[in-house]
Amino acid sequence: MAVEEKESPDELLEQLGQKVRALRAGRGMTRKMLSADSAVSERYLAQLEQGQGNISIGLLQRVALALRTDLAALVQGSNEVSAEQVLINELIQRLDPDDQHRALQLLYQKFASSHECRRIALIGMRGAGKTTLGSRLAEHLDIPFVQLVTEIEKLGGMPVAEILSLSGQDGYRSLEEKALFDVLARMEKCVIETGGSIVSETRLLNTLLTTCHVVWIKASPEEHMQRVIDQGDMRPMQSNDDAMAALRRILDARESFYAQAHTVIDTANNKLPDSYGQLVAALSEKCLSPHIA
Repeated sequence: MAVEEKESPDELLEQLGQKVRALRAGRGMTRKMLSADSAVSERYLAQLEQGQGNISIGLLQRVALALRTDLAALVQGSNEVSAEQVLINELIQRLDPDDQHRALQLLYQKFASSHECRRIALIGMRGAGKTTLGSRLAEHLDIPFVQLVTEIEKLGGMPVAEILSLSGQDGYRSLEEKALFDVLARMEKCVIETGGSIVSETRLLNTLLTTCHVVWIKASPEEHMQRVIDQGDMRPMQSNDDAMAALRRILDARESFYAQAHTVIDTANNKLPDSYGQLVAALSEKCLSPHIA
């Protein structure tokens, strides 16, 4: 009887490291942040991501919790998914990015709820213009404008900076999830400004895509940085000589998630009236809501 070929320990460790690195990047976490949230040293995490660290189950469980994923999701092999999933994955892998996006939208249309413009969710990094465009759009449509960060701070009873300091990314994510579901439960019509990293949480991104018309407010890395600084926030430049490179890495890691939006508005090199006009025109064309004009 033939012996089933199995992956070597080195290959398994390399795959594990790639998963951890991809999840961390997608959530916009530095290795230092992951170390703080998991209580696993940065040196150990570096070895793990390079496929060199033979990490214990206990430590790996802490890493999984900090990344808001299951231990099984980090270590499972391809033989643990259904035959249907394997066939779907193989089909999707053969498609180019545009066709992958269309396939995803077809799945949402067939198996998920409608995304009419009764709720509009704005996603994107800080400095893209979500607050300005969102508040103006909500006023024009005469519906509430909800800043999810404000809802998170109400639930936590403190500013976001303190929530992160006391509870880490995990505590913040729990409040973010609760805040989003609370807003969706009590508001049938609204414009929601989300945090930049919400797309890194698959469940929350899928929730937005199936309950709202999602708009990616896009800008160049340089404009993201400059607009935040122009608002008087110098934190991006503090203790980080490589701030722009770090910003580019985060944008690169999140771009495929942002790109799932139903509408993309590029504010690069645009003045506010131009970006707002582009937003309203796109919503008028794509949405079913008759009062968007």
